[in-house]
Amino acid sequence: QMQLVESGGGSVQAGGSLRLSCVASTYISSYYCMNWFRQAPGKGREWVGTIGSGDYPTYADSVKGRFTISQDKSQNTLYLQMNSLRPEDSAMYYCAADYYCRETQRSWGQGTQVTVSS
Repeated sequence: QMQLVESGGGSVQAGGSLRLSCVASTYISSYYCMNWFRQAPGKGREWVGTIGSGDYPTYADSVKGRFTISQDKSQNTLYLQMNSLRPEDSAMYYCAADYYCRETQRSWGQGTQVTVSS
């Protein structure tokens, strides 16, 4: 099972930017779909976006146009560039790896906290 470690979270003012990283323990092969999720206090886990082997990410409507997912397979690293941050983006952010793009074969990272102040 792939091990994932997120970093890059922190506190930022509204309108600011952060870049999250997620380092995988193994090569991110084309068999994996890589995801970002987030969870705010008292709320369920929300899907943020996914990038598959074709490197064409898909995004939740709530972040489309502001967040960008990318990956550097040579570094076994997934990124989430977050721009124009809003207070409602405050959450614990998690990366997840789906083997064969199957939710049933998902590995999770431990999360990194993002706090956006108004």
